[in-house]
Amino acid sequence: MRRSKTISLAEAVNDYIKEMNLGGKLNEIAVINSWEETVGKAISSRTTKIFIKDSILYVYLNSSVVRNELLMLREALKEQLNKKAGSEVIKDIVLR
Repeated sequence: MRRSKTISLAEAVNDYIKEMNLGGKLNEIAVINSWEETVGKAISSRTTKIFIKDSILYVYLNSSVVRNELLMLREALKEQLNKKAGSEVIKDIVLR
């Protein structure tokens, strides 16, 4: 039996994402995956843990020099990461 209205696989996946409310989580994953591309390999290699909770990006670093540098660039970094995600995923960045 054939359906009267067939849809593409991309449409079906997009409908599923909307139905299951997964869009926000997928944007958070996109931000975390773009971390190395955004900050560079030198800073990324000094990052020990990174996660998002309640729209706040938590970044754990093993270098105090890198942490101080990122503190000064926090707003610009937040804007770049949100731009790559396509929406405002991050409202604040906490560096530890």
